[in-house]
Parts: sequence; C-alpha cells; structure tokens
Amino acid sequence: MSPAARTDTHSPAPHVADTHDLIRVHGARVNNLHDVSIEIPKRRLTVFTGVSGSGKSSLVFDTIAAESQRLINETYSAFVQGFMPTLARPEVDVLDGLTTAITVDQQPMGADPRSTVGTATDANAMLRILFSRRGEPHIGPPGAFAFNVPSVRASGAVTVERGAKKTVKQTYSRTGGMCPKCEGRGTVSDIDLTQLYDDSKSIAEGAFTIPGWKSDSWWTVGVYAESGFIDPNKPIREYTEKEMRDFLYREPTKVKVQGVNLTYEGLIPKIHKSFLSKDREAMQPHIREFVDRAVTFTTCPDCEGTRLNEAARSSKIGGISIADACAMQISDLAGWVRGLDEPGGTARAYGGVSHARGTVAPLLVALGATLDSFVEIGLGYLSLDRPSGTLSGGEAQRTKMIRHLGSSLTDVTYVFDEPTIGMHPHDVQRMNDLLLRLRDKGNTVLVVEHEPETIAIADHVVDLGPGAGTAGGTVCFEGTVEELRASGTLTGRHFGDRTALKETVRTPTGTLEIRGATTHNLRDVDVDVPLGVLAVVTGVAGSGKSSLVHGSIPADAGVVSIDQGAIRGSRRSNPATYTGLLDPIRKAFAKANGVKPGLFSANSAGACPNCNGAGVIFTDLAMMAGVTTTCEECEGKRFEASVLEYRLGGRDISDVLAMSVAEAEEFFGAGEARTPAAHKILDRLADVGLGYLTLGQPLTTLSGGERQRLKLATRMAEKGGVYVLDEPTTGLHLADVEQLLGLLDRLVDSGISVIVVEHHQAVMAHADWIIDLGPGAGHDGGRIVFEGTPADLVAARSTLTGEHLAAYAGT
Repeated sequence: MSPAARTDTHSPAPHVADTHDLIRVHGARVNNLHDVSIEIPKRRLTVFTGVSGSGKSSLVFDTIAAESQRLINETYSAFVQGFMPTLARPEVDVLDGLTTAITVDQQPMGADPRSTVGTATDANAMLRILFSRRGEPHIGPPGAFAFNVPSVRASGAVTVERGAKKTVKQTYSRTGGMCPKCEGRGTVSDIDLTQLYDDSKSIAEGAFTIPGWKSDSWWTVGVYAESGFIDPNKPIREYTEKEMRDFLYREPTKVKVQGVNLTYEGLIPKIHKSFLSKDREAMQPHIREFVDRAVTFTTCPDCEGTRLNEAARSSKIGGISIADACAMQISDLAGWVRGLDEPGGTARAYGGVSHARGTVAPLLVALGATLDSFVEIGLGYLSLDRPSGTLSGGEAQRTKMIRHLGSSLTDVTYVFDEPTIGMHPHDVQRMNDLLLRLRDKGNTVLVVEHEPETIAIADHVVDLGPGAGTAGGTVCFEGTVEELRASGTLTGRHFGDRTALKETVRTPTGTLEIRGATTHNLRDVDVDVPLGVLAVVTGVAGSGKSSLVHGSIPADAGVVSIDQGAIRGSRRSNPATYTGLLDPIRKAFAKANGVKPGLFSANSAGACPNCNGAGVIFTDLAMMAGVTTTCEECEGKRFEASVLEYRLGGRDISDVLAMSVAEAEEFFGAGEARTPAAHKILDRLADVGLGYLTLGQPLTTLSGGERQRLKLATRMAEKGGVYVLDEPTTGLHLADVEQLLGLLDRLVDSGISVIVVEHHQAVMAHADWIIDLGPGAGHDGGRIVFEGTPADLVAARSTLTGEHLAAYAGT
C-alpha cells in the first residue's frame, strides 16, 4: 500500500495544540459567586443571562476578563508596569485556556472637551492625512488640521558642536490647527464677575463668594490679601484700573505669604484652572451649581465652533474643508469619501516632493471602511465632531466596537456588556450580525445580555442565579437556547414572555406643549405630550427622542429628569450614602445611644484609625502589583471597636450596612429600630428592583443598570408633577420588567405624569400613549411619524416601531 493510501484510510490524530478549545473556570468566588466552576467553548458565541445582581459581570468581567488583562500586563517590563493600573488576581482556584480579552463595556467615553467621535476612532487621523495631501491650498502636515495641536514659533541662538563650536541663529515653527481663542474646545466661557465676589466689600471683609474661598484661608484669599498688588482693606469697587487688572488678569507671579513662597495669579485665570479645566460631571454638586451660575459657554466667534483656526478651514478638497467634513452626518461623509477615489488625478509638488492623487487611494479605502463601519453598526447619524461625552452608554459602546470590526486579530476573546442597550428592535438584528461576524473570524465572544433576540443567536448559554446578591452566584443552567427554553430556570420560564397590548388606556388630564422644537436634528416639531398617563417616546437610535424629551421640554414644566448619566462615586460611596439613607440611620443610632451621629460614619469620627474607614489596607509594592488586604483591626467593618458597642435593635452599625435592602426594610419598619425616614427610602429602593443590594456595597461594584435604578430611586423623592425616565429597562432581566411596569403604574396612579424614552416592546405595549419619531436617524429623522395608543400603532403598521411591536404582540 502506498503512503498516500495509508494516509487516506487512517485519520491523523488531532494535534495537541488543537485540544485547548475550552476556557475553564474552577472555584470562582469573586463578589457573590459561590465557588463557580464552568467550561466555556472557544470560538463560539456564549451569552450569560440571569437577573440583575446574579453574578454575570462578576464571572465574565471581574474574573475571566480581569485575569486575562492581569496576565497580559505581567508580560511588560517592571518599568512599564509601574505606569499601568494595578490589578489584583481574582479569587479563583483555576483559570485555564484564557486568550487575550478585549472588553467593550457600557462606560461612557471620556468627557474631555477636546474628545470627539472622530478623535476617539481613527477617522480624524485619516482625514487629517487626506487633507494634508489633497487639500488646496496646502498648509502643512497632518498636524496643521488637528484642533489639539497649537501653532508654535520660536527663534534663538543655539550652539552647534561640529568641529569648532559655533553659535548660530535657528528658527523653529510648527503649524497646528488649534483655534487660539477657544484652544480647540469650540466654545468660550464668559464669567459673571458678580458671582465671584461682592464688590462692596474688601478682601479682608470676605468679598469672595466662591465655594471654599473663606476669608481666613491663606492659601487662596491670603495670597490676594498679602500679595502687595492690591489693597486688602479697600472695597473692590474702589480699585484703580491697574489694581483691577492685577486682581483679575495678572500672570502667575511668585510672592511670599507668611514666610511661604506662593504663586499669585489673576482671579480669572485661576477660576479657569480651578474649575473650568475639570469635567463638570465629576464636580461636587455645590461646585457644579456654582459653575452653572457663574459661567456661560458660547460658541467661539473665531472658529464658529469648529475648533480649527482659519488656515485649517481654508484648505479644501472639492470645496469641502475638514471642518465641513467633520460636521457631516457620517453616512453622508462616507459617500463623499467614495466620490474622491477617482482615476486621472493630477500630481502637484510641495516641499520638494511630488504628491499624486493616486497616492491616497489606500487611505481612502481605509477611511471609507471605517465610516462604513459606523453606518453598519447603526451610528451613521453621528458626526465626527460630536463630543464623545454626549454619547449615550449604548452609543459609546458601539463607537468602541468600530476599531475591532476591521481588526486582523483572531483567537481573541471579545467581552460585551449588554451591547443592545439603547437599540431599537430594528437595530438589534444589526448588532447580532456583527457579533456573529466577530465569532466567525475565529474569536471567542462572551456577551452579558437580557435581550431575547440576542440570547436566541447564542451557541452556548450560561444562566446564573437563581436570585440576586447572596441568593445568586451559582450556575443554574448551561446549554443551547432550545434547552434553555425547556429548563425550569427563571430565564427559561420568562424567555417567551410577551406583555399584552392595553385594552383600555387612561384619559389624559392635560397636555405638555412643545412648540417649534429644533434641538439637534428636530425639524420644527410641535407635539402635545399627554399628562396624567404613561407616555412612551420611541423611535430608532438617533431619531431625536432625547432631543425632544431632554432638550425641548420647557424648563418651567416641573420635570424631574432621570437620564443615563453615570453615578460617580469612590469605593467609599455606597447605596446608603448616595441615597441619603445613612443620615436617618446615623441619627437613630445617635438618639438610641446618646452620642453624636458623626460616630456612625466611616468617613468621619467613627472611622477605624488603621484603615481610615476604608475597611482594607492597600500596600503599594512599587514595580510589582499592589496588594489589598482586609484591615486586621476592624476586620473590614470600617469602624473603630468602640463604635461597634453601640446598638440599635440589637444590631451595630456594621451589621446594618451588611444588610440587604429587603432585610433593612423589615428591620427599620417596626420594633425598636423603627425609623420612618429610613423606611421610606428603603421602600423606593425595593420598588425599583434593588432589594438584593447591601446597604454598604461600594458603588464601584454596581452594574450600569443597577446604578441607573439607584438614581431613579433617589430622584423619586423629588417633588415634581412630571417624571422623565431614559430607558429604565437598562440592565433589567425579563422577569424584572413586570415589576418595573408595576412601579410605573403606581407612579401614574399617584397623580404623577410619566414620560419614558424607551425601546423595550413590553413598555411600549403597556403605554397609554406612544409618540414615535423617525422615520430614520440623523437628518432622516427628527419628525413625529406617529401619535396614538399602542393598539392604533400596531393596527397602522406605518412605522418601523409599529411593525416590530405588531410582531412582538403576535397580531
């Protein structure tokens, strides 16, 4: 028998390298996981389901993705690791078969004023190269079109060491595209001086009205009083022209205050550095209120909001400047770029180098592919000059995906956190196709998701639960989608849930009039939003929903708006501190024990002196990864021992913070610990489906959906006749949507008008009134395409929303 024949009759044994086709997790105990062991197939699409708080993110993000990232970081030199975030090893016995993990989460993109959709992707960089090659007139290299690069000119004497030393005169220049007036921000600030000081008083009398600037603070006020540039005892309104100039605008100058060398600086530049250079959302509430009151932002008059200087705007391709290109809707820009790739272009020379039109052909292909990816992923309605901080969580997540769609990498683990957030049912199929494309390139795709349409395309499903918090953290089911449907798990039982269309709807008690709305892409919209009912505003992503609801409702309408903005909090922040729940609890403990309330705060008098109330000790090991250990003195309870001797209802303060919301609701509802103020807040937390959270759980460990519902529970205490909710179903399990609908009904029945911006079909079906925007996104949207009841929308089937709602309702 020939060698060839022998090969045909005996199948070769699989290569040992091909046997590593599973990610094995054994004994995972991160957060609420109960010793979880699981095997996940590689190069497949695996969806992780379960109620909010069941442990999905703990397994996927905090265990698998975190360990992959930590192992990759360890491959870098100790010097490089010193500049990287320190990552502790997850609590898990064995993690085997990991590949490089790329995490695409819901976290909002950086809100830096110079960060845009174009700079967050490669699109702006490619456009700058294109205009530096093809723009007429030619003004310089790609940096000449960058609004983050200022123009620099310098000249002076330099010493050249070549043979005999000699001094020569050198001139250096760099052409940047930054508008010098707004420094690339597109807006300029105008400061109301009356909000900074009382000009009838002197500095010594406490003229400053800036938060934190007390009359006895020598590091701020003292610098002005003892600088010698102004008279601290003279009312500000009596300053001479020179004193006023020094007071408001003087450049940084060294001065000596009480024997200490400090820097004196004019008030206006100091305010810019102290307040305006920071992210507004990261400010404390009272600081943010001051900035909103004292500072107004207007479009830069020099660059007209384009961020670019005149030279950068003057160079054009076919009559289009780079500012015009960045302002275009991306779907239109993609068409413009395709039109540039024309044969027969002429060559021209600059800088001694000949540049032919044909030399940018590969660049046009790459740029066109990037722009097409935006359209394909459902973001074609954006423009490249859109500030990245204004993107919703779903938009930010899809923008991050752009760089991965055309990647040449394979055998990578992509980890997604609810990628369908903020998506109309029409767009969910697009996202599903993209996830399958990533899988088909040979990648492992792990998705945390609640959307039934996305669960349905999974190769493998892992269901965690059975409950949330301490009641979750175990694997309830592993298998195919069909096996999930037949399983008795909570997800399996609710997989086919459909909310029926309302047979009878509420009668409006009034209307909220919106007239001539033109925010963003709205086209002079007039609409009457009914009050006293559950009104749902829907439409495809980018159709103008948020512009109508958040940007066009009159300011005096008494609206309590609960948007998707992230909750900012440190590891010391928790549900008890964020909601204000800790205040009545501390007062109850203080009253019961005859001591001060400050003792029962881990950030105040009662804090453990060893860990300063953090509960853990962080040991920085310089070039090695830092180590976090539980504080030995307080055993992680965060309070000093004497504080834990005080009790309320037989529990100390650490016991209370370790309670779940449901436990605490019962504890503070009756008996010795009865505290109505605390019970009211706990009721609201339970109403929004957060009964499983512990009161002392750090905010940094909460998922995006949990944070939004925590914000909802907090804002429900505010007085207002109209509540505006922005996609409250974010992060909700199918079984929890029914509870949310019950909450919305209770709000409406109590006399509150509820307006919900939502894509979830269960909420649409349960609405009393639907306002549908469209028909498309961007300039193809911005119009009202339907107003009426859900039943009328389904009967008409005149819009994309109507078609999908009809399919959902099975009519």
